[in-house]
Amino acid sequence: MDKKALLIKTMISYYANDPCRIQHFIKVHDFAGVIGKLEKLGDEKQNILEIAAIVHDIGIKVSEEKYGDADGKHQELEGPVIARAMLETLDFEDSVIDRVCYLIAHHHTYTDINGLDYQILVEADFLVNLYEGNESRETAGQVLRRIFRTESGRQICADMFGLSLDPEATRE
Repeated sequence: MDKKALLIKTMISYYANDPCRIQHFIKVHDFAGVIGKLEKLGDEKQNILEIAAIVHDIGIKVSEEKYGDADGKHQELEGPVIARAMLETLDFEDSVIDRVCYLIAHHHTYTDINGLDYQILVEADFLVNLYEGNESRETAGQVLRRIFRTESGRQICADMFGLSLDPEATRE
């Protein structure tokens, strides 16, 4: 069986009875996959990106239990340990697990983004969070200017929220 398909199945079981969380990671995975391919990420980095997108919020359950919230910093703190155990059980390679855990530990940190896989994961998560949070067009425009760096991610964000990529046209 395809390891990513098995990981998705495992994550659906992990989030049993929580369709919102399941829908969230599936959407982030799909956006990350599309942006990665459009940006010609390369097979190894594409694989890591897609795996990270599937498990990026894995720490949210522990964060809610331990801290009473879903704060991004708590997710970054708690997620890598849980993801590592799951990925090891599913026999992913150590080098893949290490990078995926790094991405989980930083996916709510928007400074010093190192690597196209990291940038794309952040962009994909924002695309979904902006929509799921019913954020305003103005907020989407601010995020587009502040966070998005890939040509494909910028275009998808602009198209989704009816924004212009012309810097003069998107100023509030």
